[in-house]
Amino acid sequence: MQAVLAGDRLALARTLSQVENGTAQGRVALSGLFGHTGNAHLVGVTGASGTGKSSLVNQLARSYRHPGDGKLPRQVAVVAVDPTSPFTGGAILGDRIRMRDLAGDPGVFIRSMATRGSLGGIASATAAVVQVLDAAGYEMILIETVGAGQSEVEIAHLAHTTVLVEAPGLGDDIQAIKAGILEIADVLVVNKADLPGVENTERALRGSLDLAHPMPHHFIHHGQLASVPAQDDKAEFPQPIWEPPILRTVAIEGTGITGLIEAITAHRLHLDASGGWELRERWRLQTELDILLTNRLVEGFRSRLPAGVYEQALEDLLGRRLSPFQVVDKLVDMVG
Repeated sequence: MQAVLAGDRLALARTLSQVENGTAQGRVALSGLFGHTGNAHLVGVTGASGTGKSSLVNQLARSYRHPGDGKLPRQVAVVAVDPTSPFTGGAILGDRIRMRDLAGDPGVFIRSMATRGSLGGIASATAAVVQVLDAAGYEMILIETVGAGQSEVEIAHLAHTTVLVEAPGLGDDIQAIKAGILEIADVLVVNKADLPGVENTERALRGSLDLAHPMPHHFIHHGQLASVPAQDDKAEFPQPIWEPPILRTVAIEGTGITGLIEAITAHRLHLDASGGWELRERWRLQTELDILLTNRLVEGFRSRLPAGVYEQALEDLLGRRLSPFQVVDKLVDMVG
């Protein structure tokens, strides 16, 4: 643990592997490191495949490391969630290939993770991996989702700032209004803005924002209903709401990256000023706690069942002899 806190990259890599594999050593490490977490800014980058998320993350990491404006470089970690290989069960590592120019920078740590069947665009162990990187002193943690499209809303449960990436010419100009994907976005990016159709994509996003938030004084963001204060309610609601900006970038050329970083910084300042940082931390930790509790309770419940009962229940489901609700009732009554 001390080696991780001291910045030992080899110790960090080993600890991340233990945590991702759910070993006893990994759980002990997480418990010891948890008190050193809560400092990093977690930025989720999500969107459909082909929008250029990896190139955008690459440019963001480079810019944070080389600000070029007199600011000090930041310690940056990148968690790239890749699809699971059908042969090895591991990450395909496509994002690692596209981020080769970050190799050799001691202030950048890249970790690829396999989804291992998890839905929502992120791996089930991502939150634990992020905690270790946070404790290791990385100030900015960029989390790139797998690119599953509309199912990627789960990143909102993990990140403080969610960047939704779109691109012109993908035929999905109206996809953002489905499945609540716009409601999780803090910053909207139209990448590959040098391609034809960028105006249409940007127009569709602006229209989608209006459709997603149709009421002038209420809106849903990160799963919560919030209110926009009327002019005479400023004393009761002193903080303005955050309106997601729509930015254009050309990641492979580095165009628009400075504006994107400014938007991410502005959102962080907004969270600090409005109390949103504490709310998102609470929501993030509550989500993780609920997931861990669910997993532990399911494991404990199944361990109390007589041998072969769970397997027989599955057979009853496959044979359509019992419904899932009937099976649950039967198993609960058996254990209870």
